[in-house]
Amino acid sequence: MANTSDIRNGLCIRHNNDPWQVIEFQHVKPGKGAAFVRTKLKNLNTGRVLDNTFPAGSKIETIRVENRTYQFLYNDDQGYHFMNMENYEQIFIQKELINAPEFLKEGQECQILFNADDEAPLTCELPAYVELEITYTEPGVKGDTSTSSNKPAEVETGANVYVPLFINQGDKIKISTADGKYNERVKN
Repeated sequence: MANTSDIRNGLCIRHNNDPWQVIEFQHVKPGKGAAFVRTKLKNLNTGRVLDNTFPAGSKIETIRVENRTYQFLYNDDQGYHFMNMENYEQIFIQKELINAPEFLKEGQECQILFNADDEAPLTCELPAYVELEITYTEPGVKGDTSTSSNKPAEVETGANVYVPLFINQGDKIKISTADGKYNERVKN
């Protein structure tokens, strides 16, 4: 058992009989009254985000977790299939546990968070940025680059993103997996 002074970003706890991960926290000591810890928790089963307040010094149950590197293989009606890079063991994960499934490319490495007690996968995190090739976009017209307007483009995984007008079909771009937005063009 831990208490509220042990709360930090990324900590996994058991709250209301479900596994939760701390996204944000803030220790608050008001002028009047007792101190408390304001947190934003993410349910690792459903992905739901909850604001919760713990009184200072209250006990919390931590969950022992392990982060492992897996390689994405393919997806089908069972789910998304991954392979452990060390022992070549394969697992499949449901789409809801992956932070940005639309940007998964075959052969891409991901970090999968496991509950160390029962070996159940909790979340699958892609890298912060992925590099993907544009498979279709309308050609940019010369002289249209003076404004900061964007056009839709489809990447090799089938996802749609908005890119600047100077991006053409066949270009490789860097995309943020946190918000799914274009970051920069990748130079060859």
